[in-house]
Amino acid sequence: MWLGRTKSRVRSHDASPPPPKFACSSFKDIHILLSEDDSGGATLGTTRKLSICHRTRSSVKSLIRSFSHLPFLENAAAVEDELRPEIRIPGSGATIVVYFTSLRVVRSTFEDCKAVRSILRAFRVPIDERDLSMDASFAEELQRILGFAGKSKLMLPRVFIGGRYIGGAEEVRCLHETGELKKYVERLPRAELGTCDTCGGYGFILCIECDGSRKCYSEKAGFKSCTLCNENGLIRCPSCFSAPL
Repeated sequence: MWLGRTKSRVRSHDASPPPPKFACSSFKDIHILLSEDDSGGATLGTTRKLSICHRTRSSVKSLIRSFSHLPFLENAAAVEDELRPEIRIPGSGATIVVYFTSLRVVRSTFEDCKAVRSILRAFRVPIDERDLSMDASFAEELQRILGFAGKSKLMLPRVFIGGRYIGGAEEVRCLHETGELKKYVERLPRAELGTCDTCGGYGFILCIECDGSRKCYSEKAGFKSCTLCNENGLIRCPSCFSAPL
């Protein structure tokens, strides 16, 4: 007879636990698994990556902080002043040059120009006032001096003292309140106050060649455009300015 099936008394060893599963569909996350986060652990979802902009800002801040500790610089603003190129007007070292507008189209701009001219006139020094509304060539000249390209919008007024660029209305007010503006101006020669009898204080007169018509007549060529005056038929007052622009 066949013996009946009996259970084996030999116990089988306990099965070892299954190996940990590694669920990764591609190799794109391997570099994240191998890197450690800020807390010291390697986590897939919590690893923080700094963006390029953040790294750039951090490097700039660290650079500014390193400059601020230098003994000859008090703060980061001093670094910017040292590195900023100086803007100058050649041949105007003995006067103040003010680019402004007398038009009231923009009230704030007109008030700023008026206030700056009043502040500078109180020092009784030579002032070369260049009104952009009277002569469009002043706008092109100012753009060329400041390095603006094309028809860039100019913020007025713009002030140059002793040939050196100072700034606009806000800079002049701040320098005047702190007393620094006087230090810039006191190096200039004194000027007599009064209104010019020739131009009435406007700085321009009608062209003596074409009487403001911008047309000159000659028997050989007939009528031709006047080359002496500007687009408004004006020339700079010879009593206020010894040399033409």
